[in-house]
Amino acid sequence: MGLLAACGSDDSKDEGGGGSVTPASVSVSAPVVSSITTTTATVTATAIGPDIKSRGVCYGTTANPTINDTKLTASDNNISVALSGLQPATTYHVRAYAQTSSNYIYSKDVTFTTVKNEEVTWTAPTYPDDYRSIAGWENRSRWNLANVHDPSVMKAEDGYYYMYCTDAGFGNPQAGHGHFHCRRSTNLVDWEYLGATMSALPSWVSEKLNEIRAQMGLGASTTNYSNCGYWAPCVRKVRNGLYRMYYVITIDGTIDGSNTWGERAFIGLMETSNPADVGSWEDKGYVITNYSDRELNYKVSPTSWEQCYFKYNAIDPSYIITPEGEHWLVYGSWHSGFPIVQLNPETGKPIASPLPEPWGSANESAYGKRIYTRNASSRWQGSEAPEVIYRDGYYYLFLAYDALDVPYNTRVVRATKVDGPYYSMTGAEVTKGGDAFPILTHPYKFANNDGWVGISHCAVFDDGNGNWYYSSQGRFPIGSTSQPNWAPNAIMLGHVRSILWTKDGWPVVMPERYAAVPQTAISENDLVGKWENIDLSYKYGEQKKSETINLSADHTVSGGPWNGKAWSFDAATNTLTINGVELLLKRECDWESNPRRATIVYAGFANNGRTTYWGKKSAN
Repeated sequence: MGLLAACGSDDSKDEGGGGSVTPASVSVSAPVVSSITTTTATVTATAIGPDIKSRGVCYGTTANPTINDTKLTASDNNISVALSGLQPATTYHVRAYAQTSSNYIYSKDVTFTTVKNEEVTWTAPTYPDDYRSIAGWENRSRWNLANVHDPSVMKAEDGYYYMYCTDAGFGNPQAGHGHFHCRRSTNLVDWEYLGATMSALPSWVSEKLNEIRAQMGLGASTTNYSNCGYWAPCVRKVRNGLYRMYYVITIDGTIDGSNTWGERAFIGLMETSNPADVGSWEDKGYVITNYSDRELNYKVSPTSWEQCYFKYNAIDPSYIITPEGEHWLVYGSWHSGFPIVQLNPETGKPIASPLPEPWGSANESAYGKRIYTRNASSRWQGSEAPEVIYRDGYYYLFLAYDALDVPYNTRVVRATKVDGPYYSMTGAEVTKGGDAFPILTHPYKFANNDGWVGISHCAVFDDGNGNWYYSSQGRFPIGSTSQPNWAPNAIMLGHVRSILWTKDGWPVVMPERYAAVPQTAISENDLVGKWENIDLSYKYGEQKKSETINLSADHTVSGGPWNGKAWSFDAATNTLTINGVELLLKRECDWESNPRRATIVYAGFANNGRTTYWGKKSAN
């Protein structure tokens, strides 16, 4: 950010340059300069006293500027003005002033320095989206974000972001090389592969499975443990020197023969004091398993989805520590919705440990309280991968909708308490059932590119400085025209995107992936020209395509849904408004252009969250 300093000791009064001591009856405070960029800054001050005819700020590149330099007026005693058109890497002087019937009264001189324009030094990422040529295990040092599925990301005390993911990739290259693989980055663009955090299936898994089977009156499992699934880790920093990973082990086969429901899953826990050492993760054992409200009525065909035996599926954990220091685990996938269970902060295990038998209505509360369901009357529903974060008084529940191959899309709801009730942007209490809005990601396609599908099961995290990010997998669409005769949907490339927040506190995910593009000031002139707009409203399995719109210098729009409507721009909030729809702007990388370049993108909502728009400034 820019540099800020103050000089001078007395307020002064003059008509153009300075003089006597300020009358005690008039007070003009020293200005405060904030939001300093390469070409803009915000200045606030107060001017209080009788007989004030006007007030504002004046600024320039020499000391003690006056109204004869550049000035901006304010409408009331609480002065707040936005400076624009400044030069990068330049020191400015600014003073607040008040005009009385007889003179001008000035504050102390404050200096600030605009940010150096670094955009010319930015280099676009060069790693390929189609990573098949380096997908194999022998090329793991070159993967960067290749072979990422169900990522979890957290920032550690060493300044690195650590990413962990499900054991999956193009051709399953991780097979036989351990589980819950890790990579790290300092800039969220360049990622270093570190290795597996779990070397082999923990012994407690078979022990716990057979313990539960014995309680069910069944013999020991005959499953092939080499076919277990390793899914959806969730990693959090608990405090300096303590990190926790909740992970999923799914057991192959059915409970008891071909005409019974599938075998259960387990959520386990690992801890480390040093995430840089992937071999330092210590397994802490069993946390929770699937719960059924149907006692032992598990003789359900494994293809009778709506009659599934389990109410809650022990998959897709999300771990949150509240501002009050409470620890909670949210989990669930497809089966009836998401429960939340409170944890013991010291052990990371449920407060109710040891847990009772995982069936029967009397035991349900030990396995959690349901906080979201897409359909309260359905046992099989397309919602999974809960991710819960806290920001500014709200708990946000991000969730994945629909099948993960193509239709996958991301929604978000929020609550004032971690255990709900949660509400959609439409006002619906979705804890009782119903579709979540707004939509944050959806299969999409900008021009001259195959686009992306399968964009969900997200990690949501921040950098500690108020900047938030969204990470997920992305897949190439089935039937990719530029890559015929192969299985493009098997591509699993890690995506990271910026999150911005509306004035009402709802997150929007930027359409283009994050590439550390310098955030130089956006001007109104930057917005004039062609854009690619996508109506990202929900349509199952459809890849929403962009259409061209044009923002004219006369503030009208041609083409697309806003043809003939007016547009305006608020530089203080980087908001483009078209026909009442507020679209948040950010500089990002145009990944579809060749060569890749910096551009401006937008995201925003309309229709009370039921309509989402993505857009980017076109290259021509």
